[in-house]
Amino acid sequence: KVQLVESGGGSVQAGGSLRLSCTPSGFTFDISDMGWYRQAPGNECEFVARDTSDGNTYYADSVKGRFTISRDNAKNTVYLQMNSLKSEDTAVYYCAANPWRRLWIGFYACSSLSDRFYWGQGTQVTVSS
Repeated sequence: KVQLVESGGGSVQAGGSLRLSCTPSGFTFDISDMGWYRQAPGNECEFVARDTSDGNTYYADSVKGRFTISRDNAKNTVYLQMNSLKSEDTAVYYCAANPWRRLWIGFYACSSLSDRFYWGQGTQVTVSS
C-alpha cells in the first residue's frame, strides 16, 4: 500500500521559517519525481515545487527564492524548506509522488490531483502577520 506521511507544519509569524517533510512508502522513491502542492481556503490546489529523480528542481514563481525542495534518497524523504514566510503562504500543504512522469499542473482541483499522483494527507501551515 502506498503512503505519504507528512510532518513539519505549524504556525509561525511572517518572516519565519518552517521545514516540511514527506516520507513515502510502497513504491520506489529514488526513481520518482516528488513535489508539493498547497491549498489555501476557498482555492484550488496550487503547485509549489518539484524535484525530479535526476536532480532538477522547479518552483512556482510565488515561492522562488524563498522555498527549497530537496530529497534524501537514503532516508526516503523529501523536504520543503520554507523561509521568509508570508501570510499568503497559509495553506494546507500536500506531498505528491509522480513515478509516472505525468505533467505537474499549476492549478487544479485537489481531488483530481490525488487521482493523478500518489498523495499525502496534508499538513497545515499558518503564517500570521
